[in-house]
Amino acid sequence: MNQPKWVSLLGLANRARKVISGEELTVKEIQRGRAKLVLLSKDASSNTMKKLTDKCEYYQVPLKMIENRSVLGQAIGKDSRVVVAILDEGFSRKLTTLLDEI
Repeated sequence: MNQPKWVSLLGLANRARKVISGEELTVKEIQRGRAKLVLLSKDASSNTMKKLTDKCEYYQVPLKMIENRSVLGQAIGKDSRVVVAILDEGFSRKLTTLLDEI
């Protein structure tokens, strides 16, 4: 199965320990100013979606929407994940570039 390049890059960032997942941890990292990019699943609950889009807007963290939670979880080798934050500037720039091409 040929997966998109951004999925491979997200997996690499995860192995480099530059990725955190989960709503509460992501919100904390956004507030601390450590989150460089947030990936949010399009099938997240409306409550979660609003909370994270508001936080990203307020703290000026880029937010990208991902097709579904299973792709996001699979990319980092876990069960389905609704939200993932990238903590590294380099990974975040490259992921943004790859996701903009889709």
